[in-house]
Amino acid sequence: MVNRLGLGVLLLGAAACGSAATRRGSTVLYASGADLQSSNPLVTIHPLAKQVQRYVFLTTLVRYDSALAIEPYLARSWQWSRTNTRLTLHLASNVRWHDGTPTTAVDVRFTLAAARDPSTGYPRLADLAQLAGIEVLNDTTVLLEFDRPQGGVPDVLTDLAIVPAHRLDTVPRDRMRQAAWNQAPVGNGPFQFVSYEPNRRWVFAANPDFPTALGGPPQLDRFILVVVDEPTTKLAALTAGELDFAGIQPAHADFVRRDPELVVLDYPLLFTYGLVFNTRRAPFDDITVRRAVSLSIDRDEIVEGYLYGFGASAFGPIPPGVPEVPAPPAVPMDLASARRLLGDRRPSFELLTVGSGEAALEQMLQAQLHEVGFDVRIRQLELSAFLDRVYGQHHDFQGAVMGIPGDLSLGYLGPLVDLTGITVSAGGEAISRVFVDSVPVAFLYYARGVQGANRRVRGVRMDLRGELSTVAQWRVDP
Repeated sequence: MVNRLGLGVLLLGAAACGSAATRRGSTVLYASGADLQSSNPLVTIHPLAKQVQRYVFLTTLVRYDSALAIEPYLARSWQWSRTNTRLTLHLASNVRWHDGTPTTAVDVRFTLAAARDPSTGYPRLADLAQLAGIEVLNDTTVLLEFDRPQGGVPDVLTDLAIVPAHRLDTVPRDRMRQAAWNQAPVGNGPFQFVSYEPNRRWVFAANPDFPTALGGPPQLDRFILVVVDEPTTKLAALTAGELDFAGIQPAHADFVRRDPELVVLDYPLLFTYGLVFNTRRAPFDDITVRRAVSLSIDRDEIVEGYLYGFGASAFGPIPPGVPEVPAPPAVPMDLASARRLLGDRRPSFELLTVGSGEAALEQMLQAQLHEVGFDVRIRQLELSAFLDRVYGQHHDFQGAVMGIPGDLSLGYLGPLVDLTGITVSAGGEAISRVFVDSVPVAFLYYARGVQGANRRVRGVRMDLRGELSTVAQWRVDP
């Protein structure tokens, strides 16, 4: 955690002559609510960390353009076999790791092989289930073989950044989370790693040798990610010019808009908030209790009172705007039905959440559920402790309020179901139906991003790809 005084001291070095934004030149300071923990895409869950990997200091094989169409990146071209089971990727020949070593097909094979190994713990392991083989044809050509025809380039290849084999091939797969590289990474992207201060900041500098075909060197000199977990501290630093970007609470949007130096960026997210149930434990091992919770929640009140309209009520895991996905049936609040489901029971449970402070959303849920007889105890945790309890081996939680980052291939649905302890047969339709039939999650709202930004930074676009998808094109005009 960085307090108000600590933030000012931390930024002094980046600002050189003071904390005013105009004195920083082409150094941009971006606030994160929590430490990234790891720079390793093979083990990362943190959504912002994944963006830093994809867009800042590493490269993916392919990526999405602003229209969400696949475009070349490290892989400059590709061909499918007649049966759509063999994908040949041709890599750029002039991309180097920041230690000078060439990026080759060996790095691609190493990354995909490690991701396919369950002992590594790659969060999207299921998305690689159909990948049957990886063959290096030469330094710039790799062949991927699938056990069934594919409809196109798999979405997971836009997500999994390639890592350097020569830096990680001696690390046992089951020790990948402890690799020294994770906190001092050598990348191959538009920015190169400079330094890391745990729970304080990550510093990246422009890579002057990043190939023109992949976008060329970034226009910023430095990109610094500063860890600031207190919303009021972030807001104060943003308005003082000590931060260029900070996620803000919807309630503060009008205040930020009144500052002539700042602008509010409002953009769609593949991010759904929900109350996730651990069905392995009471009281949520009983589906009637889970249904009662869902029926007790006034989602419209949350959207208007907590989000100030920056969002929409959610009744399923998939936000609007994802192609070819039907909207889930709405489940309006029905307190009478919730009380009938509970009968004489008065369930009690601990509600885990990330953060500190007033926990406004959690208190709103606590009050709504109290109306039908639930006794809810709110427990706020630091991010790493929260992830350990929720995602750890023992799943040490009853209910947890959490944001659920999505992907366009909907590969996140399977792991989300697994997290809750629900058993479901394989198949996309079964996965989709389980959220309606078994209620493993009481979905709350589809989030929109709300960032306060300093107007001095130009070329910024934030969309479904993420906040940092265009960071290599950001600039500060003289």
